[in-house]
Amino acid sequence: EVEKIQIKITSLGLTESRITADETIQQLFVECRLNNFLAEETPLSLPKPPSGQRIHYNYSTAINVDKEDNHAEREYLKSILLKPDLPADSLKFTVVSDPPEDEQDLECEDIGFAYVSLKEIFQKQRDIIEQDIDVFDSQDASAVIGKLTVTVEALNALRSVHEECRND
Repeated sequence: EVEKIQIKITSLGLTESRITADETIQQLFVECRLNNFLAEETPLSLPKPPSGQRIHYNYSTAINVDKEDNHAEREYLKSILLKPDLPADSLKFTVVSDPPEDEQDLECEDIGFAYVSLKEIFQKQRDIIEQDIDVFDSQDASAVIGKLTVTVEALNALRSVHEECRND
C-alpha cells in the first residue's frame, strides 16, 4: 500500500474582518503546502461567503511519502519526528484572493494562513478529521479571520516513518 498523507479541504467560513469588508476580495481559493515540496490548490475559486456562512470546496488530495519514489518528502517527515525544535512541522493552508476576470491587473493575494502540525498528529496519535482550524490574517498573525474545515490523515505514514527511524 502506498503511504500517503490524505488531505481534504472541506469548507471555509469567515468572521467579520477587513476581509469581509474588502470589496476587491471576491473569489477565494485555498492552497495547501508541505514545506517547500509541494503545493496543491483547490481547482475552483469560490465567491467570498458573507460573514457566518460557508463556502464548500470538498477538495481532496494526497501526498505520497513512500520510500521508493518520494524520498525527499519522507526525509522531511523524519526530520519533523526527530528534531523537536524544527519550526516548519506543519502543513500550511493559505486562503488566496483570486482577482475577478475583468481585473486581470490585480494579483492573487494571500489573505490568511492556517496550520496543521504533523508533529502534533503523531504525538497525539490522532488524525485530524473534519476539524475547524483557525485562519489567521496574513497582515496580522494574531487576528483570526475565519475557520477552515480540513481533514489531514497522516498518522499511518508518520508511524511508518517513525518505525524506520528506529530501525536506522
